[in-house]
Amino acid sequence: MTALLLKRASANRPSGKWNDDDYDVLADGVVVGRIFKANAALVGSPRTWTLAFGQHEDRTPSHGYEATREAAMAAFAKSWRRE
Repeated sequence: MTALLLKRASANRPSGKWNDDDYDVLADGVVVGRIFKANAALVGSPRTWTLAFGQHEDRTPSHGYEATREAAMAAFAKSWRRE
């Protein structure tokens, strides 16, 4: 099973378009998604997770909202692994 790793967007994106609560999700060194704290999110669930374009096929759900970064990572992993 492929390990999923979080990498701060600031260390991964040269564009400068990131904040301290913005992470890329990597599998085998490839960005497969993102977890970030959204400015506009559901009350009590400020963390958004989403599979990257091209990585979402045959996976449901492809995005969601969670209360913590850890919960977002668990939901991301569940979708990624098609559980």
